[in-house]
Amino acid sequence: MPFMKGREPIRRTLQYLKAGRLVLKDRVRIFSVNYNTYGDHHAGARDFVFWNIPQIQFRNPEVQVITLKNKTPSPFVRCYFDDGRDILIDLDNRNRDEIIEHLVKVVGKTREQLDAEARLAESKDNPANFGYGSERHCICEIPGQVSCPGTVPLPEHMRGKFKFAPK
Repeated sequence: MPFMKGREPIRRTLQYLKAGRLVLKDRVRIFSVNYNTYGDHHAGARDFVFWNIPQIQFRNPEVQVITLKNKTPSPFVRCYFDDGRDILIDLDNRNRDEIIEHLVKVVGKTREQLDAEARLAESKDNPANFGYGSERHCICEIPGQVSCPGTVPLPEHMRGKFKFAPK
């Protein structure tokens, strides 16, 4: 597979991208990470950018994600909100797990919010949903579909009794 080339190709698999824990709040518009490619106190920020930024981009498609390298003496994340405010989060001497935990607490959605959004996304007004617990109990109620054979008999060319009968 051509996408399984390069450094740590696991980062580009769908399973890995969906496993990201940081889903940013709706107010966040820009997520900026500033770090250096050298120095021990930037190691956690480098690992965070390498391993977690693809997940953040995948889970937050409406947020602009920016990484700025070698422009700052200490690593930090700056989040810009839709009302013009911004928040600055220091990443100095933290490993990538501490960084992701702190970001989930500060600018991430709570587990309750994510569960509520998942329930809303799986709403019953979608015409493709049918069965118990939906508006329609059978696909035959959708216009353009073949009626149930219990209510209207199928045409003979669609029935196996006539289709496969010896002639």
